[in-house]
Amino acid sequence: MMDKELLADKDALDVLNRINQLYAGAQSELLWDTVFHLLCAVMMSAQTTDKMVNRVMPKFMEDFPTPKELADASIKQIEDDIAIIGLYHSKAKHLKETAKILNDEYQGEVPKDKKLLMTLPGVGEKTANVVLAEGFGIPAIAVDTHVSRISKKFRIVPEKATPHEIEKRLEALLPKDEWIHTHHAMIHFGRYTMTARAKGDPYSYLPPKK
Repeated sequence: MMDKELLADKDALDVLNRINQLYAGAQSELLWDTVFHLLCAVMMSAQTTDKMVNRVMPKFMEDFPTPKELADASIKQIEDDIAIIGLYHSKAKHLKETAKILNDEYQGEVPKDKKLLMTLPGVGEKTANVVLAEGFGIPAIAVDTHVSRISKKFRIVPEKATPHEIEKRLEALLPKDEWIHTHHAMIHFGRYTMTARAKGDPYSYLPPKK
């Protein structure tokens, strides 16, 4: 089955601008205090909700204030702190391995380089982009399930587009200084307005054109 015709650039940009209009104040809902804890929170957020991650973060931040404490902790100690979130066994392993690398190779600091971030265990492109955008204010678009679904529903990208392809399409459409906010607006739009269960014309969920 062929993809429906994709939106022209100006029409795709209009959709994104209307989503931005709806969620002008959108920002991350993850709980964190340092870039290290942001990285940990985003690693934990895979295949679970921000709300679930936020439930474990206060104790996690207290127990593991820096990469050294996390690297020195046993897997059981880490699992005990994050056991309510999905895939906590593998996440605990990745958290410990990543903390050891940060401690041993980066003087306990999180690198502000996408390629270096993606060499860390459990860190993919989406996680790296969130850390760059939220932790360092470096323009980036993180493609999660909401961003992917919305981009496809409005035919901004083909139905079979990969997260990387979606990221590159959105980057090409948007001014660089709008990347971070638009990513948050799309997540809020998908989370609270046009949810995964939404039916009918996707344009009915958008505010009217100005």
